[in-house]
Amino acid sequence: MKTVILQRNIEWANPAENCQRAKKAIMQNKGADLYVLPEMFSTGFCTHPDGIAERKNYTLNWMKKTAAHMKAAIAGSVATEIEGKYYNRFYFVKPDGTVTHYDKKHLFTYGGEHLRFTPGDERVIVEWKGVRILLEVCYDLRFPVWSRNHGDYDMILYVASWPTPRVEAWSALLVARAIENQCYVAGVNRVGYDPTCDYCGGSVIIDPYGKTIAACAHGEECEASAEIDMERLIEFKRKFPVLRDADKFNLNKEDKTI
Repeated sequence: MKTVILQRNIEWANPAENCQRAKKAIMQNKGADLYVLPEMFSTGFCTHPDGIAERKNYTLNWMKKTAAHMKAAIAGSVATEIEGKYYNRFYFVKPDGTVTHYDKKHLFTYGGEHLRFTPGDERVIVEWKGVRILLEVCYDLRFPVWSRNHGDYDMILYVASWPTPRVEAWSALLVARAIENQCYVAGVNRVGYDPTCDYCGGSVIIDPYGKTIAACAHGEECEASAEIDMERLIEFKRKFPVLRDADKFNLNKEDKTI
């Protein structure tokens, strides 16, 4: 499965412009099976969503049209308002119009995201081109229990607006998630500025050994791609079955292990 990660500079609160720019980048990277955009790629990361979060599904409709045109899946999160509630909603859109979504569980309390947004409480895994993919958003990366591989996925997508001062943590944790879960990881971060932060990217695709197999240039709008090799992953897990020795636990609604 050929995956393209799109490291974007996002124009604040301008879905039409951001979607048009994203489309141009996608069209310049034809032939992939999956295109992944950053967190809140159509507006920028907003903790005060009034007047910014989308009610009429402009970006989701754009994702459907683009997926159908490219005959590929499109993924990325969108600030969404539904019946008066706000969600940081990660959409995975297939070319036939099928939509799977994950609502970000770990809202960024340091930045006040939890004050206006509603957290999700379900892990979401979507299958595409023979690859089982776990959907995660930004701050989720810091919580390994939530993303523990129970043998139910092959790849994690992390879409993010991860600021420059903490980018070393972003890079280290992406590698850790790949190694500990014996899976591919694609981390897609933005670049540029918003009203409160600056961003330098660090978007990568990492293999199950923790090796970077694709990377975007530091601080620049760009794209990178890699093949997700399921035969290689299956053989690695057969030879080195680490997950069989993992500690067993369940996670309840109150985030307590039982």
